[in-house]
Amino acid sequence: MRVSNVTVRRRIYFALVLCIVLYAAMITRLGYIQLVTGQWWQDKAEDLLSRDIPFEAQRGQILDRNGDPLVTNTSVPSVMAIPAQIKDPHATAKQLALILGQKEEDIYQAITKRIALNRVPGGRKISAEKARKIQELALPGIQITDDSERFYPHGAFASHLLGFTGIDNQGLTGLEKIYDMFLKGSPGHISFPSDARGQIMPGRPEKYVPPSNGMDMYLTIDSGIQSFIERELDQAMIAYQPNDALAIAMNPKTGEILGMGSRPTFDPGKYRDYPSEVYNRNLPIWKTYEPGSTFKIVTLAAALNEGVVNLNEGFYDPGYINVAGARLRCWKRQGHGSETMLDVVENSCNPGFVTMGQRLQKERLFDYINKFGFGQKTGIDLIGEENGLLFKLNKVGPVELATTSFGQGVSVTPIQQVAAVAAAVNGGKLMKPFVAKEWRDSVTHDIIGKTEPTVVRQVITPETSAKVRAALESVVAQGTGRNAYVEGYRVGGKTGTAQKAKNGRYIDGEYIVSFIGFAPADDPQIVVYFAVDNPKALAFGGLIAAPSVHNILQSSLEYLNVPKRQGAIPREYRYGDERLFEVPDLTGLSLQEIAQSYYSMPIEVSGKGKYVIKQSPASGAKISEGSKVRIYLGDKK
Repeated sequence: MRVSNVTVRRRIYFALVLCIVLYAAMITRLGYIQLVTGQWWQDKAEDLLSRDIPFEAQRGQILDRNGDPLVTNTSVPSVMAIPAQIKDPHATAKQLALILGQKEEDIYQAITKRIALNRVPGGRKISAEKARKIQELALPGIQITDDSERFYPHGAFASHLLGFTGIDNQGLTGLEKIYDMFLKGSPGHISFPSDARGQIMPGRPEKYVPPSNGMDMYLTIDSGIQSFIERELDQAMIAYQPNDALAIAMNPKTGEILGMGSRPTFDPGKYRDYPSEVYNRNLPIWKTYEPGSTFKIVTLAAALNEGVVNLNEGFYDPGYINVAGARLRCWKRQGHGSETMLDVVENSCNPGFVTMGQRLQKERLFDYINKFGFGQKTGIDLIGEENGLLFKLNKVGPVELATTSFGQGVSVTPIQQVAAVAAAVNGGKLMKPFVAKEWRDSVTHDIIGKTEPTVVRQVITPETSAKVRAALESVVAQGTGRNAYVEGYRVGGKTGTAQKAKNGRYIDGEYIVSFIGFAPADDPQIVVYFAVDNPKALAFGGLIAAPSVHNILQSSLEYLNVPKRQGAIPREYRYGDERLFEVPDLTGLSLQEIAQSYYSMPIEVSGKGKYVIKQSPASGAKISEGSKVRIYLGDKK
């Protein structure tokens, strides 16, 4: 069949139009790629051709409230390999192995991997001397880069609070972990062009992308107050050889933690040298135990707020109280006899506090216990906080009500006690404790964010709070807390002595002794809690923990320039308070021998060594009971 000329022309016309459309589409596509997405394709090509040498960002510093650095950074060298540029892998591996102390085979495998860039085994964060030796070798394909490492200028200072970082500068514990996203920053790098084999391409510029450093974090901690806490914890460990010890200082008006510490402790820069149970347990927020008599402050505040007790009313203590067939004894076996309710508080009289609890009844008492924050986390910005444990209300009978009234049968944390007592004396407001105060740009120092004090709830009235303060000031001036008295200042507080329990049974002869104090009593600026677990001494909070709180409060009030107060309740001196004793001869003794034989004598230690080489005052001198004896250590008897 013949095809007409018309048909041929139509087909040619159609083919021409189709070609024009396809050509136009191709031109449009090429124009789009060139003009619209050209830069994107160019960047992709450069990414394929470029190799990066990374630079870690500097983690933000951690500083105290006054700008004193607690955690900083130091620059350390690391070794990187660019496998495609290495001329002689065997010789390179051998030389690096000698310097880094690694197996030659491990290094050879690392530097011959078919990847653009790789770390050399044992080459992460090496010493400056090793880095210098490697640089002197001028090995092709081996680069020295800068890494950043955390530096803790004060060693074990506030270690549980601060925490530490891992090999990749990632936060692992403490504040380092909680605020890792703010502290870590963003890494930078140097990019250089290379061919498919990894060889540097001449005539192409390198590209430097600087790291973005993390934010600096300012804490509520005051290094001065923290140092007083560290000092007293060290002294307690030497003097009493306990299982552990802990302390907290807080501003009762804001919830700011001014200091926090515990023993045993560790050096964050050498955390691998310590058992995990030491650095993973921040005792002030993790440890739970029966509080003992410090918990009586809650019962007192509740009873006063509900009007069920008058501090001037009379009370008789025979040394015990019978509750539902159980005889609950006072710590003073013979009893305190006739006394007022204020005397009950001063003497820490158990039957008197049981009476307060009975008048409140279980619903109201446990309502206040919950309002004061017990049985729940305070929400402090630290890892590992526990809840504590309270009786369920439907399980509370007459005996449980009675024992709870004087701090037995409940389990609390130290931070809960500090927050609760702060609420009892600050006007009745339960404050949320916190440690991170503000974040600042590491270069401009501009404030980027800050934490404001948080009122959780109003627990008692300001009028009740004033009565609690006055009663607790009387405890320190005239009662069981006299060893916390600070001359010239108005101090309030309460002792605590609680028998330890295990598997539902009390352990004979093991106690946790504590004291919580605040000052000035008319306008509290600081609350201090100190606890010692199983001291090898007379186990009473007024004898062991109260002197430590006295020392911390006295040093802190002077450090904070808090003016001395008028109108303080005069201290009542009792027989033996100012008794003089003769200083024994301690020279030649070890710390262990001193702790065993002179556990009740306040000791201040200077120097390092195994034995006492000198003491002050000298042996035979007459000093007041409670005065410190300074000893100087050396290695020879």
